Amino acid sequence: MTETAVAEVMAELAALEDRKIRLANQRHGDDHGVNLGRLRDLAKRLKTQHELARRLWTTGDSAARLLAILICRPKAFERGELDAMLRAARSPKVQDWLVNYVVNKSPHAEQLRVAWSADPDPAVASAGWALTTERVIRNPDGLDLAALLEAIEANMKAAPPRLQWAMNECLGQIGIEHAEHRDRVIDIGERLGVLKDYPTPPGCTSPFVPIWVGEMVRRQAARAGG
Repeated sequence: MTETAVAEVMAELAALEDRKIRLANQRHGDDHGVNLGRLRDLAKRLKTQHELARRLWTTGDSAARLLAILICRPKAFERGELDAMLRAARSPKVQDWLVNYVVNKSPHAEQLRVAWSADPDPAVASAGWALTTERVIRNPDGLDLAALLEAIEANMKAAPPRLQWAMNECLGQIGIEHAEHRDRVIDIGERLGVLKDYPTPPGCTSPFVPIWVGEMVRRQAARAGG
């Protein structure tokens, strides 16, 4: 892949820049102004191009990194490479996509989950907890759910916002997916009060765990009975 091709893609991304989108994203800590639907359209046109993805990532531009995530081959990255990428991905959206679209599909996902969850950098630790939540939902065998609840109970209240959010998601999913732990999950949520006052738009479910778990369990019961 030539530098000219990288420059051409960067020019296309620049043409997609929208000031209103950038301002809206900045309120959430992100630093790009590209409509994600149009970004996905560009990725579909480019298709999988792993070397181009690597080069786009090295630009440091968030829109370019999001595009790189969409056109890379997740299983082609080494563990150390993914670790370095995660530590460089300070934008919440880039980190979220990297974890969900790349690391989750990597053969190194479990090793990274364990290492990142204990990392002193809260942004890195939040990625580890996001991977843990994925396991809680899809592959809980081998997870010590009681130990996870102990860690959440001890650390979530004082955690920085991004890490706190990730731990709260894990707590909620344990309660939703594992009925044997549901009472304890709700008790932890009530006592810690994390996100209790989070502003929730009409029609959306609060991320406050006792409300969130109760609503999701109610929906599951309604589907089962319907």
